[in-house]
Amino acid sequence: MKYENQSIQSKLNSSAFKGTVKWSPVKSIWVSFFYLTAIIGGYMTFNFAALLVFIFFTAITLCFGHSLGMHRRLIHQSYECPRLLEYLFVHLGVLVGLAGPKGMLQTHDTRDWAQRQRECHGYFGHQQSLAKDWYWQLHCDFVFDSPPTFDPPKAIAKDKVYDWMEKTWMWQQIPWAFLLFYFGGISWVIWGINVRVAVSVTGHWLIGYYAHNKGRQHWHVEGAAVQGHNIKFASLMTMGESHHNNHHAYPNSAKFSLYPGEWDPGWWVLLVLEKVGLAANFKTPENLPERKELVCVDE
Repeated sequence: MKYENQSIQSKLNSSAFKGTVKWSPVKSIWVSFFYLTAIIGGYMTFNFAALLVFIFFTAITLCFGHSLGMHRRLIHQSYECPRLLEYLFVHLGVLVGLAGPKGMLQTHDTRDWAQRQRECHGYFGHQQSLAKDWYWQLHCDFVFDSPPTFDPPKAIAKDKVYDWMEKTWMWQQIPWAFLLFYFGGISWVIWGINVRVAVSVTGHWLIGYYAHNKGRQHWHVEGAAVQGHNIKFASLMTMGESHHNNHHAYPNSAKFSLYPGEWDPGWWVLLVLEKVGLAANFKTPENLPERKELVCVDE
């Protein structure tokens, strides 16, 4: 059985290769604001309490938010959990600063669709220099000559909570900023919001760049223009997301660590949630359909 992304539908003349990389004012201003305030404000307000807030809040938003909420639950539906818990996790994912839930789903699935074509533009495969890719990914969008159709699942498309999150995603930092200011002053705001978002957005891009260019490969997806790589040393800081070759092989698996010595904090948290009755029905390589295009390349 061949893996297909259900939310992206190819049209007769859709091409993952033909299109133009164009500067996105909103995207560029957003990331530049956080870079500027993180560099200047971070230097001016540094203290160890603020650093601890940064580390703690970053870990929470990356693990529970980006990895478990946005990626493994919202996008891939790789496990089940109570709806309110899903909303909380996705909200924490929004706080990472990349996009709202629907925007994140469209960005992820469009890239996924493009990478699985026989050829795709370098924008989707990170196939350019580090500096150029940084500019493209953090300051630009790709405009297709003939785009595929984005048709998200009805459970997401018609969800009013996700509608609200999508419309307000940039503003959702503000209540947390007030809370941090109340408990720790401006230094906690700068390090808990601005530095965190700047580092998280940059880290997400940087791991994506290397995870599509260098690293260990156990699997090859035949017919796909772009292959994933495992970046083992980054597994803890990415909550297991850097096992990207594993993810390309089994996109809908809740477990990213498939081999001995691979660390996957996101999976560890899911196992704890399962024990307390808050997560269930995990999809793993053992219970997913076999993929005919997947070839093992281990020696």
